Amino acid sequence: MKKGKKRIVVALGGNALGNTPQEQISQVRFAAEIIADLVAEGHEIVIGHGNGPQVGIINAAMNYAAVNGPCTPYMPFPECGAMSQGFIGYHLQQALQQSFLKRGLEKNVVSVVTQVLVDGTDHAFGLPTKPIGSFYTKEEAQEIQKGKGYTFMEDAGRGYRRVVPSPLPKRIIELSAIRKMIQSGLIVIAVGGGGIPVVETENGLRGIDAVIDKDKSSSRLAQELKADMLIILTAVDQDYINFNKPGQKALEEISIAEAKKYIAEGQFARGSMLPKVEACIDFVEALPGRCAVITSLEKAGCAIHGKAGTRIRSEQEACAYVPLELDSEVYDVNAG
Repeated sequence: MKKGKKRIVVALGGNALGNTPQEQISQVRFAAEIIADLVAEGHEIVIGHGNGPQVGIINAAMNYAAVNGPCTPYMPFPECGAMSQGFIGYHLQQALQQSFLKRGLEKNVVSVVTQVLVDGTDHAFGLPTKPIGSFYTKEEAQEIQKGKGYTFMEDAGRGYRRVVPSPLPKRIIELSAIRKMIQSGLIVIAVGGGGIPVVETENGLRGIDAVIDKDKSSSRLAQELKADMLIILTAVDQDYINFNKPGQKALEEISIAEAKKYIAEGQFARGSMLPKVEACIDFVEALPGRCAVITSLEKAGCAIHGKAGTRIRSEQEACAYVPLELDSEVYDVNAG
């Protein structure tokens, strides 16, 4: 075992992966180079990713085909989420395999189509907040809303996007399989797009129209795997308070109490930075001695060594890496 080895869950933003397959291939290659460097350092890496642009595009394309094509059936939203996991995972796998080959790393990577249990009574179903799909002008959004009944919200000054419910993740259905893959030395891509949201029914699991926040699901996965670190990669190098206002200040390291104080002050935008900070708090509160980092893809390597990003920490001393096979508590698949 290499000195300083960590089990790290890396959450890649869907917007960072591009809006077309061509853009995605190019941008995924860059992400793969960063992740491959972390693997080369000896770290145990698990990857989660967003799918906001991708699932929205797939859903719009399938709806268009169903309305305008004579033989195309309507495709439910959960199935669109599964499709997005497949094609994003495919691109990530290819890019990572190439990056490993360049470094002489004998590593295999696999994507897991992941279902995540949610509560069908979650209040989020009455208040859609999760942005998906492309950006529109206010006028375009109003026109689509009038025709299709979708809900739109302004997204951090970048335009208007469709929003869907974003319930909290309760349990990762494929967790046992993910653990076994990690044990065998595989690099695992999981909870893509936050996972396909499912609810329990008398007849088993059923997909539901929603998008689970990928940072919340990645945090949940990191907790279940007893990861040493959660890294949430986004479009900025650090988090800020008073963002784009007088007194703007970059946050380098904050405690859980400070993070909660800033949330109470409304410092973090709902639907963008707020769920990232909340996901970090959830992880650090669940596993004292760990830390979570919010940073850009470019700064990921430096962030692991405490030289970049916004670090959210607990007051307890950092814990040592523990292999999964020696951590008996990790096998309680039905917990929580």
